[in-house]
Amino acid sequence: MDNGVADLERDRSRLGRSSTAERVADILRDRISEGFFEPGQRLSEEAISEALGVSRNTLREAFRLLGHERLLDHRLNRGVFVRILSAEDVADLYRVRRVIEGAAVRRSPTPQALGLIKEAVADAERAAARDDWRAVGTANIRFHQALVTLNRSPRLDEAMRQLLAELRLVFHVMKNPRDFHEPFVERNRRLLELLEGGRVDEAAAFLDGYLDHAERLLVHAYDPDA
Repeated sequence: MDNGVADLERDRSRLGRSSTAERVADILRDRISEGFFEPGQRLSEEAISEALGVSRNTLREAFRLLGHERLLDHRLNRGVFVRILSAEDVADLYRVRRVIEGAAVRRSPTPQALGLIKEAVADAERAAARDDWRAVGTANIRFHQALVTLNRSPRLDEAMRQLLAELRLVFHVMKNPRDFHEPFVERNRRLLELLEGGRVDEAAAFLDGYLDHAERLLVHAYDPDA
């Protein structure tokens, strides 16, 4: 099977008896967020429909949904491909992140939200210790998704899930994932400490600098002269 497709077989149980295109799209979006599918990769209808045990029509509808989310590209007479993002996409993603995450860190965290944030920080630290930088990237995605739950808005949670799936595609531009992810493992811990201490203004300022630095690194990877 294609790279990243074989792992889908264990996701069949998530579909239940009433398998729908939305559930298939959720699974594929999660797989993109976890780094299993790479930008430019062609997605095989045959392999994925077999792995998930769904019809081609259901899968095509899921592909259509993810195309609207800017995660997949449909190329005439060639098939469906994981989207390749541009430096302009990076800049726009970070504009949105500053709004959504900036608002989140200015709110007092609930114990449940803090628990999710702590878990993501700890998972990233364990992954870094074993030199698994893809897992660090996945934990980082979960960290920022957990941050957004501080807004207490299901709509913003959903918007952030889609945005972070796009962001994961951007991570692939980094030739050395460790160089990109390693500094943010410690920064996530520091941001957690500020939130736990109720220092929301400091947390907001810290996040601004954090996002500025991450954006610069990614834009530079696309265009070293930028």
